[in-house]
Amino acid sequence: MKDKVKKPREVKGRPGARSLREEGAVVKDWGGRLPVALIYPNTYYLGMSNLGVHAIYKLLNNNLRVACERVFLDSTEKGMPVALESGRPLTDFAVLAFSVSYELDYFNVAGILKASGIPLFAAARNESQPLVIAGGPCVTANPMPLAPFCDVLGIGEGEAILPAMLQALLEGIGGSRQDLLKALSTLPGVYVPANPPAEKVVRQYAKNLDDFPVTSVILTPDTELGDLFLIEVERGCARGCRFCLVNGAFGPMRFRAADGSIKQAWDGLNKRRRIGLIGPAVTDHPRIKDILNGLLKLNAEISISSLRIDTLSDEILNALEKGKAQTITMAPEAGSDRLREVINKGITEDEILGAADRIAARRFNQLKLYFIIGLPTETDDDIEEIVKLSLAIKDRVERRQSGLRITLNAAPFVPKAGTPFQWLPMASIDTLNRRLAILRSRLPLKGIKLNEESPAWSQIQGVLSRGDQGAAKVIADMDEISLAGWRSAAERNRLDVDYYANRRWDKGQKLPWGLIDSGIKTERLCGELEKAGG
Repeated sequence: MKDKVKKPREVKGRPGARSLREEGAVVKDWGGRLPVALIYPNTYYLGMSNLGVHAIYKLLNNNLRVACERVFLDSTEKGMPVALESGRPLTDFAVLAFSVSYELDYFNVAGILKASGIPLFAAARNESQPLVIAGGPCVTANPMPLAPFCDVLGIGEGEAILPAMLQALLEGIGGSRQDLLKALSTLPGVYVPANPPAEKVVRQYAKNLDDFPVTSVILTPDTELGDLFLIEVERGCARGCRFCLVNGAFGPMRFRAADGSIKQAWDGLNKRRRIGLIGPAVTDHPRIKDILNGLLKLNAEISISSLRIDTLSDEILNALEKGKAQTITMAPEAGSDRLREVINKGITEDEILGAADRIAARRFNQLKLYFIIGLPTETDDDIEEIVKLSLAIKDRVERRQSGLRITLNAAPFVPKAGTPFQWLPMASIDTLNRRLAILRSRLPLKGIKLNEESPAWSQIQGVLSRGDQGAAKVIADMDEISLAGWRSAAERNRLDVDYYANRRWDKGQKLPWGLIDSGIKTERLCGELEKAGG
């Protein structure tokens, strides 16, 4: 049974056309193979820009005994979710593997299962129905809101978990589900809610990234990053921002060999002219300059997912300019040096403005600024500092007459499990709305485009981030995915939204995700919280 690789074909006018515009999708005969549906619980447009989906798809299909197909929120026939590769419904698969990147997609996990006619709660499913697995950064941090829906949850990175998990699935999928779950529960990094662990589930991660090359596997124009060939050059971050999930979900920081990344780019240039370098802190790679120079020698156009302000040297910016990068992103996160010290951002206003000067001196089209509102100890004065800093950056841009457009993205702070700020509350919706109003009244008038995230939806994200299995009852009981649907279901199920989102927790109390060992000691998290003044 030889696997086929689909070649791109231009097809227009029907919903399934996008799958026929793909290059690289693997179509396997199911005979004698374990059929796995890899489900990204959001749109195809977003999911196919997620390099993690590509990585897991490749890992699964590299196993000759597995047939993996993709499912997205909008890959449906007559309202029923179906796989892109075969058009089969989820009930035909032996395993449903959800890759979940954001807490708000938990609603879509439930919606996909319901629309497929599969019982939402794992305890209600029988032996003939698919085994439901979930993984991803938010699941690694706190699996509890999804636990009642899942037979199995992966805690950590797929490269470290999947080989043993697949072996257990291949050996036990046709037999007793209870026996299979028992076998899976003994594996490192695997949490089986029906078999609660006697000890903590230790997060797993790939020790050597070069053993698992991660690049674009399927290329398609129908996605946000459709003109890019993506290459992961590093994973994790060593900076230690106190609000950030990366350390707990993707640490320790690891780098891929520069020569290997350049070789992958050479291969990718046969398919796309632009190369996208991916990672939480790409410019912290010790050989980032060698990688960029190597790409320029290949005449590649370049895009980088994350730029640290204090690493934006002239050499790096020159390489990005020569590589025809269009957008540069800076994340000051807070408007004042004081608040940046609280969150351990490690950059000063002088460094930010110096970077802005260097950016404005070159030919880029857009500068994106990322800020968080509602951070611990934040006041309205700190919001005024965001305005002042943004206008100072714009002033430097205008002096150079560069024509650079500035976009400011403001997102509410949401406490994340496994971070030093996991015990802290969000600001109230009223406070967040008031502070957004300050930005809204000042920045657009000065020519800075403002993109803002909803405080109300961010509060829901906060509940799911710090929630327990009670949140699953609310998700299951929602009549529709809307603010009104959430509030009604939360009231019916007596979920204390204020407790999970807006209340400070005692550092000594038992946490919903206490059964997870992220690899970061609680003492260290407490110490970082104390340094922040908490």
